[in-house]
Amino acid sequence: MSSEILPGAEAWSAPGDGDRAQTTIVVSHGFSGNPTSTRPLGEALAARGFRVEVVRLPGHGTNVLDMQRTQYADWRLEVARAVSRGTSGTTRVVVVGLSMGGTIALDLACAPDTEIAGVVAINSTVLDREGLLAKFAPQLEKILPIVPAGAAGLVKNDIAKGGEENAYAWCPAAAGNSFLAELPRIRRELLSMKTPLLVAYSPQDHSVPPENSLALGRLVAGPVETLVLTRSYHVATLDWDFDLLVDRITRFADRFGKPGAANAAI
Repeated sequence: MSSEILPGAEAWSAPGDGDRAQTTIVVSHGFSGNPTSTRPLGEALAARGFRVEVVRLPGHGTNVLDMQRTQYADWRLEVARAVSRGTSGTTRVVVVGLSMGGTIALDLACAPDTEIAGVVAINSTVLDREGLLAKFAPQLEKILPIVPAGAAGLVKNDIAKGGEENAYAWCPAAAGNSFLAELPRIRRELLSMKTPLLVAYSPQDHSVPPENSLALGRLVAGPVETLVLTRSYHVATLDWDFDLLVDRITRFADRFGKPGAANAAI
């Protein structure tokens, strides 16, 4: 049985208003995080009129022991369900993801039958982790099933302006490895992804090297826009560039969140 959801970590949705209510924006947080880091973005986009679904990934926002019982396939499925709800209720769906949430969005957009009209990847991981710890992670998980977040390369509250994202202080090793194991497949599939993409990244990211975002421009087959978040760290959705991020996502969703937009020029 899952633990009680932490205050502020609940999933959240808004019905939309006006013409933009025909666009659903699905917003996903990252590994070990929860909607504390993404709900403000969802609320700001809802205020612009979009229908919004802020998801809480299974095992997140409760207790790290709940996360220990989940893996990448569970998290991907939760975002896919939100996309499905969007496609059944509105004309188009744009998926916005922070960190691993962006990786999941990219993964879903790679499917040949994807109904995703656009992806926004914010400081997302696509490259393999470097170092001995990452290399021997599958073996180490049997010895250390739960490790400090710092050992997994995650920096607590990686936010330039300060603040609290309420991510777990500890990480389930097997759950983390289930994500890392998918990255080679995702990179291969990105080579044929034609869904319009907005890559937003922070040059001063202490959790996910910016090289991950730069690599996306070389990997995907479809149109790519880039937004450099010069004043923010990893959790850009709670940082100084928040308003800039909202404005660019709004423009992107207005431009590409419509049928046939994949062939539009940037």
